[in-house]
Amino acid sequence: MSKPDYLLVDVAAMVESEQTNQMSLTVVVHGAVITGRLAPEAMWRQRVAEVLKDSDRLGPFSTIFVAAGAGPRSEQAEPPTHLHFHVARILQGSLGIPETGGMYRIAIKDVSAWTVGDFSYSDH
Repeated sequence: MSKPDYLLVDVAAMVESEQTNQMSLTVVVHGAVITGRLAPEAMWRQRVAEVLKDSDRLGPFSTIFVAAGAGPRSEQAEPPTHLHFHVARILQGSLGIPETGGMYRIAIKDVSAWTVGDFSYSDH
């Protein structure tokens, strides 16, 4: 989208203002389908930092994600520009990658289609 969908921006803003991670969403970005739950940016940053901190090679990068200004948005803040997914998967045929879910940050302006809810998989 050259101009972000105002409805999707409103969904992201509500996730931020309510500080909830219960909103399931599926988006299409540059042909890739990503499904999972949205998280407030501060919560997403904290979880990414925790994962990086536990890594021998990537530990030093954890500080970037907990840097100043990474806290919850104030009421006066600009509208969100990114979606922060956790327990998310990239859909590839009948598979979700990674199987356990990952952490993705997606620019709202890059979303070409979206729907509320995430897709589950079944071997049946």
